[in-house]
Amino acid sequence: MEEPGAPGAGSLPANGNGNGNGNGKTAAPKGREAFRNQRRESEGSVDCPTLEFEYGDADGHAAELSELYSYTENLEFTANRRCFEEDFKIQVQGKEWLELEEDAQKTYVMGLLDRLEVVSRERRLKVARAVLYLAQGTFGECDSEVDVLHWSRYNCFLLYQMGTFSAFLELLHMEIDNSQACGSALRKPAVSIADSTELRVLLSVMYLMVENIRLERETDPCGWRTARETFRTELSFSMHNEEPFALLLFSMVTKFCSGLAPHFPIKKVLLLLWKVVMFTLGGFEHLQTLKIQKRAELGLPPLAEDSIQVVKSMRAASPPSYTLDLGESQLAPPPSKLRGRRGSRRQLLTKQDSLDIYNERDLFKTEDPATEEEEDSPSDGERTLDGELDLLEQDPLVPPPPSQAPLSAERVTFPKGLPWAPKVRQKDIEHFLEMSRNKFIGFTLGQDTDTLVGLPRPIHESVKTLKQHKYISIADVQIKNEEELEKCPMSLGEEVVPETPCEILYQGMLYSLPQYMIALLKILLAAAPTSKAKTDSINILADVLPEEMPITVLQSMKLGIDVNRHKEIIVKSISALLLLLLKHFKLNHIYQFEYISQHLVFANCIPLILKFFNQNILSYITAKNSISVLDYPGCTIQDLPELTTESLETGDNNQFCWRNLFSCINLLRLLNKLTKWKHSRTMMLVVFKSAPILKRALKVKQAMLQLYVLKLLKMQTKYLGRQWRKSNMKTMSAIYQKVRHRMNDDWAYGNDIDARPWDFQAEECTLRANIEAFNSRRYDKPQDSEFSPVDNCLQSVLGQRLDLPEDFHYSYELWLEREVFSQPICWEELLQNH
Repeated sequence: MEEPGAPGAGSLPANGNGNGNGNGKTAAPKGREAFRNQRRESEGSVDCPTLEFEYGDADGHAAELSELYSYTENLEFTANRRCFEEDFKIQVQGKEWLELEEDAQKTYVMGLLDRLEVVSRERRLKVARAVLYLAQGTFGECDSEVDVLHWSRYNCFLLYQMGTFSAFLELLHMEIDNSQACGSALRKPAVSIADSTELRVLLSVMYLMVENIRLERETDPCGWRTARETFRTELSFSMHNEEPFALLLFSMVTKFCSGLAPHFPIKKVLLLLWKVVMFTLGGFEHLQTLKIQKRAELGLPPLAEDSIQVVKSMRAASPPSYTLDLGESQLAPPPSKLRGRRGSRRQLLTKQDSLDIYNERDLFKTEDPATEEEEDSPSDGERTLDGELDLLEQDPLVPPPPSQAPLSAERVTFPKGLPWAPKVRQKDIEHFLEMSRNKFIGFTLGQDTDTLVGLPRPIHESVKTLKQHKYISIADVQIKNEEELEKCPMSLGEEVVPETPCEILYQGMLYSLPQYMIALLKILLAAAPTSKAKTDSINILADVLPEEMPITVLQSMKLGIDVNRHKEIIVKSISALLLLLLKHFKLNHIYQFEYISQHLVFANCIPLILKFFNQNILSYITAKNSISVLDYPGCTIQDLPELTTESLETGDNNQFCWRNLFSCINLLRLLNKLTKWKHSRTMMLVVFKSAPILKRALKVKQAMLQLYVLKLLKMQTKYLGRQWRKSNMKTMSAIYQKVRHRMNDDWAYGNDIDARPWDFQAEECTLRANIEAFNSRRYDKPQDSEFSPVDNCLQSVLGQRLDLPEDFHYSYELWLEREVFSQPICWEELLQNH
């Protein structure tokens, strides 16, 4: 099985001046200004403002529609309009589309669908373009972008009610199986946008219908809401003995990656696949609702908090401001002159306390004077990467000198207390009691967490506190139920599995899931900005490259922006799709989640994501690869300006690119999903030197992104060594303030039993065996199983209909004579044998 060419350890170096495990030597002391200037030259300014970003299922409606089209396709808007107007003038004379009554509009759409059923590809394409013009909002009759978006929704609902989606689905099947188009694309030295014209028109109509119907608004009429639910059901379940629509799109992805169909417009396929999965299974907020319902069904206590709301209320940690660093570097002597002086420790403590949040000293600070000096001195594992997170969120305990007061960072009131309720697993309570019993009474009681005889009173209080914060997840219940079903298959009977959209999708994906995951990661690797062009890599630019390559500098600049935007949209769709699949499968059944996770890990997903983040992530998030005058729907209602440098550079005024920040958060969440509670995968983060790569991402002042970076750092701190923890105390403080606490998780010191030598291969093998047993029990149902029920009723056995050969009735009398009547039966032998 071919795997995407994700890098090995050698391809993921740490920053040249840092090291991943903290074993490097400290760099020679330099002034802060020199370090600051060096960082600014190599990485750009670190003074990133707080990003006002609201995470959600997707971007705004207009933005999601505009990303469907590349700028190379803009000329086709005119072609779509011309095809519609030519046909409309013939069928309806003297009127425009918006002037027709609804019945007349339905009649015209029915005529369009009839004209789709022709043999000629050219005529069929013209009719399909006319339908696409309707789905795009009949922009030729609109005066504003709002009107275009309104009529696009209206027309999409009308098209769906007339059966347009089913008609286009049949055409899509025909185009996928079009061997002539595939052969033509394979013979060409370079595939261009002209090779995918029919597919792009079909996929665009289907995407516009899914995206417009998926969008819910309070003002929608009752008929639209009914149509939305019907459409969701059609896409979720197998209709007319066909597979769910998402599986057809998955098969297109694998066919594209196999090289059999290089002309497929892969960006449109991925966008449509992501939106279909979101529409049929539900978005992030719907997932939270499903989780609450499922916990109630299983009799589990409700969730302590809504994680979405908690993350929204968190504030981003602030890196040190440039002016404050300059002030301190001018006022304080060099660190090398402070060593060995008694008064230096007081100055260091004053400086450290002025930076600590909550008006208290750092919980992880030791009393060793040398440690304090080392922490404050510039270390190459800390300063040359991105600097520490100086949390200047509140007034300092010791006021700064008067000359320094105007240079302090903005002061805000941080909420008291920690943002998350702590959690404790049953395994943690058992481990705590095992250690306590071994220490005080010399023997253990296995998994008994109730008997506290012989233990001192403080242990009683500790166990009580642990039990108060005990958290039982849905996955814990599912694993326990699965163990019982494996042990007692006869007495517990067959499991009743509800036919939910998620369950049906998993059943359809089950046997081809490894190929699906490898294909998605191959495309993600090709779209990553850190990937270098290789001759053997797949070409993901087939639906963005024009037939004739640009001949002027301005055309080349426009195509360059278009290509970068194209890659960013692909990364966005894949990251969101994978995260949705993981979250839904985890809620449906933990072993479905583990199955897809393990195949992602085997296909090198972890180093691939780290490779993605091994770049100047701040520059990626603030990239402006868009030309606002060419974005839909604006480009359809105004004359396009002449192509100039100014029009290319005139983009949005946002401080960041929404889709790139969305992609980064999705990839970090994906990495968390794959590595959480998996020691073998956490060790992969350590081996690939992920700590400096992840720390660099903390420069982005966005709370949600920082939270998932800190989670990834927290899970590997115990493996990074004491020197790394000592050199990164402010990062440790940020982890303490923002990440959920596990009460007896010894992450900050590395004394936990989980940090000791571990048989990582056995861990993955055990998990794989459990997954295979689950899939075999639930989805492989052989007819001749030893556990299949036996029919002992004579009437039903004799009444069963058997399939006999066609010529059997000609010779059945001979068969009876030879096999039955002529054979002697010795009843005594039968009785003796049985």
